[in-house]
Amino acid sequence: MPLLPLNVIRYLIVCRVNASMAFLPLFPSVEFSLVLGTFIAERLPTVQARAWRKALMAWEEYGGISLIKKRSLKNVPRADWPLEAVLFCYPGKKVYGEGELIMLELKLMGESADHALFLETILPALETASSTIDGCWQAPYSIWGRFDIKSIYVARGPKWEPLVDDGRLDLRYKATPLQWSEGLCFHSDSQRLLRNLTWVTPFDLRPNETDGNNEENRLKITPGEVPSLKEILTSFMLRMNSFSTGKRNKGIQFWDLLSSRDRNSFQEALEQSSDIPMIHGAFQSVPRRWPGRWIGSQKFSIIPDSIVPYLGLASIFHIGEHTHFGCGTFVLD
Repeated sequence: MPLLPLNVIRYLIVCRVNASMAFLPLFPSVEFSLVLGTFIAERLPTVQARAWRKALMAWEEYGGISLIKKRSLKNVPRADWPLEAVLFCYPGKKVYGEGELIMLELKLMGESADHALFLETILPALETASSTIDGCWQAPYSIWGRFDIKSIYVARGPKWEPLVDDGRLDLRYKATPLQWSEGLCFHSDSQRLLRNLTWVTPFDLRPNETDGNNEENRLKITPGEVPSLKEILTSFMLRMNSFSTGKRNKGIQFWDLLSSRDRNSFQEALEQSSDIPMIHGAFQSVPRRWPGRWIGSQKFSIIPDSIVPYLGLASIFHIGEHTHFGCGTFVLD
C-alpha cells in the first residue's frame, strides 16, 4: 500500500437503547462531539482540560450544550476536538426502541492514534453520556442517558476485533496505530471496473469559493464545486499535510516525509486522474444545520487501478471541511 505508515486506530462503538423510546438527531455525530467533548473537559484536570474548553468555545455563541434542548443550531461551527479525531455515525433512523442498536465509528489519527487516550479519556466520557439524564440541556427522550455500551471493536485490516463484549472491557487488548492496514488491499479486481463514486456523508471541498448567504447557490451545486478525481486526490494530500508530523521543525509536512518513490507514485496518479472525465453526477444540498454542503454520486468513464489505493485512503481519512463530524467519505463500485 502506498504512503504508509499512516497512524490510525478505528473503533466501532455499538450502543444499545435501554429505554422504551429514544430520539437521535438526523446528523448524530455533531451532538456526539459536543456532548463527549463537554464531559471530557469536565473530567480532566484543569491544565489538561484547557485545550478542550478552548475548543468548546466555538459552541458558546450557539448556547453551548444547551442548544441540544433548544434545537437552536442553525449552522455547524468549526469545532473540532483538540486532537485528530473523526466521528462517523452509521446511517440509521430518528426514533429507536428498546434493544435497538446505534453504531458509531471513532477514528483517532496521526499523533492522536493512542489507545491509552481512548481508554482513559474518551471511553469514560462515553460511559457518562450513556447514563446521564439532565433536563437542563437534554430534550425529552433524547438518546443521552438512554443507552448502554454493548460492544466496541477495533479494526485490524478488514476485520473487527472485540475490545468490549457485552459491556465487558478487555484491558489486555493492545491496539496499535498501524493494525488498521494489515491485510487491506485497495486495488480493484482487474475483472471488475470501478466507475461510480458515492458520497456516504456530505462533502465541501471548496468552502471559500461559495456564497453561503445566497440561497440559490446553496440549493444548486455549481460546476466548480463538483469534485474531479484530481481534486479528491489533492484534498487527500491536503488532509495528510494538516496532521502534525511530530517533528521539531513545525514546517515539516506529511509530503516532506515521503520517499521520492512515494512522491513520484502519487504525482503520477494525480496526473493520470486529470484525464478522467465525469460522465454523470447527481447532487443535492444538505440542511444548513448539517456539516458539509453536498451529498450525491458521480460516475466516471473509468477509475484506473493506479488511482484506487489513494481514493481508498481518502475515504478512510475523510477529506474537505468538517471531517471531525464524519464529512467527506465515499464508496467506490
